[in-house]
Amino acid sequence: MKSTSSTLYFVIVVLVILILEVENYDLLIHFNWLNLLGFQFPINAIADPIVFTELWREVATIIMLAAVGILAGTNKVERFAYFLISFAVWDIFYYVFLKVFIDWPESLLTWDILFLLPVAWIGPVIAPVILALLMIAIALMLIAKQTPLNWKEWSLYIAGAFISILSFTIDFVTYLHENEGNTELYKDVGALSLTYVPKDFDWWIFAIAVVCILMGMINYYVRTSRTKRKLEGMQLFV
Repeated sequence: MKSTSSTLYFVIVVLVILILEVENYDLLIHFNWLNLLGFQFPINAIADPIVFTELWREVATIIMLAAVGILAGTNKVERFAYFLISFAVWDIFYYVFLKVFIDWPESLLTWDILFLLPVAWIGPVIAPVILALLMIAIALMLIAKQTPLNWKEWSLYIAGAFISILSFTIDFVTYLHENEGNTELYKDVGALSLTYVPKDFDWWIFAIAVVCILMGMINYYVRTSRTKRKLEGMQLFV
């Protein structure tokens, strides 16, 4: 009964998230915020209040998705798993709704600003989608196996996360360093953002991040499967 209730809560909250996404982008289009935020590079100038609001919106979104995991899960493993699913679903439907409403992105290789904290995270749309799908796969394994991650798996996942962040930020950070000699411009990161145009996405760095995550998934699957076989073998002698 508790499991059924938790699943119901999870479905309800996910539906609420999807509805909020629809309303969110309906408002964005109505107030022409999409044009202000700029989906082309170099980006348009953005008023400070809008930037401040966007930063807090990102923080609030993470808190909201964490709350989904807490409400839906019955233990630590499930809570973490449902948080991953919620984050991944939210991330994927972000692009789904934009495609429906304004026919953007043009393709999975279209550049996008993913986050603004602590600097701009920039990459092709397909990159966060790949990570979202991996998050769903990790979550489904956690729910099915009901076994916590060990230190090796945590290390691989954390390494994959930081390396993926590096792949999203390295081009912009490199651009900042290239303009370091221009003191008038360099002291204002916001001004540099208005002249920045992405050049290359480092797929090799991103691939290393994906490999780390896949290694964590494989290790978890093999370890939990081996444990299950041992338990089944012990039951034969009971």
